[in-house]
Amino acid sequence: MAFQKTAAMTRVAVLDDYQHRAEGFADWASLGPQVTTAFFHHSMDESALVAQLAEFDVVVLMRERTALPRRILEQLPELRLLVTTGMGNASVDRGYLQERAITFAGTQGGGAGGPVEIAWGLIFATAKRLVIEDRAIRAGSWQLGFPATLQGSVLGVAGLGRLGAGMVPGARAFGMEVIAWSENLTEERAAEVGVARVTKQQLLADSDVLSIHLVLSDRTRGLFGKDELAAMKSSAIIINTSRGPIIDESALIDALSSNAIGGAGLDVYDKEPLPSDHPLLGLENTVLAPHLGYVSEKGIRTMYEQAVEDIAGFLAGQEVRVIK
Repeated sequence: MAFQKTAAMTRVAVLDDYQHRAEGFADWASLGPQVTTAFFHHSMDESALVAQLAEFDVVVLMRERTALPRRILEQLPELRLLVTTGMGNASVDRGYLQERAITFAGTQGGGAGGPVEIAWGLIFATAKRLVIEDRAIRAGSWQLGFPATLQGSVLGVAGLGRLGAGMVPGARAFGMEVIAWSENLTEERAAEVGVARVTKQQLLADSDVLSIHLVLSDRTRGLFGKDELAAMKSSAIIINTSRGPIIDESALIDALSSNAIGGAGLDVYDKEPLPSDHPLLGLENTVLAPHLGYVSEKGIRTMYEQAVEDIAGFLAGQEVRVIK
């Protein structure tokens, strides 16, 4: 990955290209001969990350796969532009970027379909025991338990923004009642979407399926912890397609291990990729997906194409999708 740097050369690093698709999904060569691009396909620890990125002018992030707190950014003296897929990234110290006048840009597109579809996939797989029964039938067993019935049950939605609201039509189609809560949810918004606004306590107590659609922030980190999980039905399942740390992971593992709740369908985790020795992997009442909510060929292609546009605009002295 090493380059001979010249005064006129701009060096671009594209991080966490797990599927080795970034290079082929966008026209990086269109940035011109004075721009060199390196693609990194695996996550790195902090020391390796600093060593690799110290001489790069531009870094492209894939969502929150790699965190860039102040202590790392301080060791990247050449950094002038940071591009993230999406129009926000909770793993980046934006205050420090502003202090150093490092431009922060993002990408748009992808739509709500992917995360909502993955959330419903996790609901079906968890409530209907599809993964458990698939494993059992391959091992020679037959009908080990009873799948839950969605019709007549309650879907609780934490967060009624674009994604949370996107869960409602599916719930209606399956005959589910829908309730919703967030700290800022108004009666007007709930009425607009056609769901019942409830308190957090009601959400926990009444939901047969609780699906999380909140943005990760200091306010939502650990929002669902030991006490919240204990307030849920023992048969309830929790679905998280937003960000892992919104649920206290240790509390979730304890609740699942003791069958205090019925199960969990997870697409996001505190640490990604999920370590091979992680306790969640040993729990039968979980369905685990590798952060697929935003992953589609069309969506990823659009993200990288727009990242190239952001870089081209920056080099031309123009603002393209700059995050203020």
